[in-house]
Amino acid sequence: MYSRKEIKMATINIPKSKKKRLSDNVKTSIFLSPTFILLLIFFLTPMLLTIFFSFTNLALTGSQASNLEFIGFENFINMFQDTTLYNSIGKTLIFVLFSAVLGQCLLGFIIAFLMRGKHPALRRFVGISVVAAWVTPEVVVAFCWVVFLGDNGTLNNVLAALTSIEPIAFLFEYPMVSVVIANIWRGTAFSMLAFQTALDDIPVEVEEAAIIDGASRWKIVKNVTIPMLKGTFTTNLMLVTLQTLGVFTLIYTMTGGGPGGDTMVLPVFMYQQAFVSYQLGYGTAISLIILLIGGIFSLVYMKFLKVKI
Repeated sequence: MYSRKEIKMATINIPKSKKKRLSDNVKTSIFLSPTFILLLIFFLTPMLLTIFFSFTNLALTGSQASNLEFIGFENFINMFQDTTLYNSIGKTLIFVLFSAVLGQCLLGFIIAFLMRGKHPALRRFVGISVVAAWVTPEVVVAFCWVVFLGDNGTLNNVLAALTSIEPIAFLFEYPMVSVVIANIWRGTAFSMLAFQTALDDIPVEVEEAAIIDGASRWKIVKNVTIPMLKGTFTTNLMLVTLQTLGVFTLIYTMTGGGPGGDTMVLPVFMYQQAFVSYQLGYGTAISLIILLIGGIFSLVYMKFLKVKI
């Protein structure tokens, strides 16, 4: 005879029937269905429409606005024959490299590393100062930098008070440098917060053991800290790069893509074709180039940092 406890344990260990598992899957699907519907409406559908419209003559004005036609690869053929596209790709790569990779990501890590273990009041002050720029609307940040770098702006007034040099038109003589610095100033907070959280999760015992073994501060950072943050570096680089690829308001407000196309990044080029020249089909084709570049950057980051997602 089996005791009541043994019978109960045996009942618990009986595997679920196929019918029960099917019922659980149905319940799970019902609970997740709102998420799938939202993704379908706000993510998948716009992406599919973008791809479709890039193969059409969609326009805002003229006869093409009322007569949508499928034109195949004509937009892409015209796009790759336009020298402005290659200039825009080059400017975009420069902007992303110096603004996102060498700017926001590296500077964010340095600030987070320097603030590690410091007094909470100092960390709070630095954090608020950096985050304040991040939460400020992009168009406000752009106007602030226009005022700061203008011919009669703050920087020129300070230089005139300290030296005898003539006012410098930074936005015309150094337009790319200006927008890169402005974007770094605005976006570094995200990287700083990401690295700050990751650094706080590193066990103190690991670094203490390295110090006992005689490792220098630089070797600890190189061989212990950075390898343990590899996943954070990859994720942060992807997010910051994708965000920087889509920067439009800051550049358009500060320079309008000029002078002479010196800051004509792909989002500005896409805007001019879609909403200035009214060729929406051509503009959506350019947006796919931005998407392709973002995908390439992500693959390179995962390959270089050897991270599997």
